[in-house]
Amino acid sequence: MPKYVLWGRYCENVLEKRAPYRQAHLDGLQQQKDLGVLLTIGPTQDVTQVFGLYEAEDEATVRRWIEGDPYWQHGIWTEYEVKEWIQAF
Repeated sequence: MPKYVLWGRYCENVLEKRAPYRQAHLDGLQQQKDLGVLLTIGPTQDVTQVFGLYEAEDEATVRRWIEGDPYWQHGIWTEYEVKEWIQAF
């Protein structure tokens, strides 16, 4: 199954703004992980960007998961890009 890389950006003051949506966000990520769609995800050290790896049938599936996330729906993630990834090792 194809793998996809997510790179996205966080809003300003993300640590404060994410608080109301954090548990729903984490619950959704756990669901994705349990389904085998999400391989890993997390912020950069400076909390300006998010990086994730997905395994899904197609890019549209990955985009649906991302756009269904409370962080996207409430502007915590302000932009994102998804690229199909070829794992060499």
